Amino acid sequence: MKQKKIMLLGGIRYLLPVIEAAHKEGYYVITVDNVPGNVAHRYSDEYMNVSIVDKEAVLLAAQSRNIDGIMSFGVDPGVVSAAYVQSRMGLPAFGPFESVRILQNKDLFRDFLRQHGFNVPKAKAYSSVAELMADRDWVNYPSIVKPTDSAGSKGVTKVSSPSQLEMAAKVAFEKSISKHIIVEEFIYPVGCPSDSDCFTIDGRLVFANFNAQRFDASAANPFSPAAYTWPSTFTPQQQEYLRSELQRLITLLGLKTNVYNVETRIGADGRPYIMEFTPRGGGNRLSEMIRYATGVDLITAMTRYIVGDAVGQIAQREPDGLWAEVILHANRSGRYREMAIAEDLGAEIVETDLWVEPGDRVNAFNGANDAIGTAILRFGNEADMERFAADTARWFNIVVDPDGDGVPTE
Repeated sequence: MKQKKIMLLGGIRYLLPVIEAAHKEGYYVITVDNVPGNVAHRYSDEYMNVSIVDKEAVLLAAQSRNIDGIMSFGVDPGVVSAAYVQSRMGLPAFGPFESVRILQNKDLFRDFLRQHGFNVPKAKAYSSVAELMADRDWVNYPSIVKPTDSAGSKGVTKVSSPSQLEMAAKVAFEKSISKHIIVEEFIYPVGCPSDSDCFTIDGRLVFANFNAQRFDASAANPFSPAAYTWPSTFTPQQQEYLRSELQRLITLLGLKTNVYNVETRIGADGRPYIMEFTPRGGGNRLSEMIRYATGVDLITAMTRYIVGDAVGQIAQREPDGLWAEVILHANRSGRYREMAIAEDLGAEIVETDLWVEPGDRVNAFNGANDAIGTAILRFGNEADMERFAADTARWFNIVVDPDGDGVPTE
């Protein structure tokens, strides 16, 4: 029997469990991007040096290897290219190419939600700083300024006054691939926002998990998630409403079988909002955390589907116990010295995955790319978990030496 070939766009470490799952299924794995030193390429069967945002180049690479399936798990820039190759080669697909394009563009996505009666923040897109500044009277405060096509909180700024608007726009344009940004009203959350993964089979939402997204107010970018806890702070009624709205969105877009990264929140107005719905697994090991907390293996299911094999049984399950994931990070740039874990953490440390060694250069935490590892925790009671969640930065102290003077900072 011919060995099936799966092409994975990107080379980040969040692909490692996908590669592991593919190898367990007996698939041949090809990783693709234009950064040969990325860690995932050391674990794949073959590496191809191709830009993942160049969909025609990716198509040629896929055709040359006669692949059976392609996806961009956890790697936002490659999703459109993966969908394009699926459509051109007749491979198992997320859904219509145009639907994927809508989901991958924050401006188009907001317009789609608005046209179909979803709860949606007031938002508007711009193609230059000058265009935005000429329209600055339209902006309400506070607002969020971000690229239309980036993930991992890169280029995202909350602006609270007109004096901050121009600089925030420049930051967003710098991180945008297409050089388009969006300005949207800030939706004050009640409780914690959620950033988790869900799964569809033949257009039916079969698994939708919600968590509690936690932040580090002292981080260089306080809007980049610093931790997640399970279960969610949403009520059962709010979760039921969101699952219903997610299913309506999936149906309207004609989506098929896929794993999705979903960001949701409950606004101060009491309305649930779908903030992001992207046709890929989330970064920050979210599908792995779902497997820890619920036992549901979205990674293997997606890996099997994308090459045309049966997905297997995926059903809704709630978390078994109290779980947390910490995104290890430094709040100052410099040379990593050590990590000190608080003795009164009050949780079982299930796993610590540190990606740096003493002397390695680390960056202040501006986005997911600046993470230096993760830790997975399990709590025995709600009081200990809430104590952790109240100050996520306190428990894992990353000490760095500033470049040049060797004086440690925390």
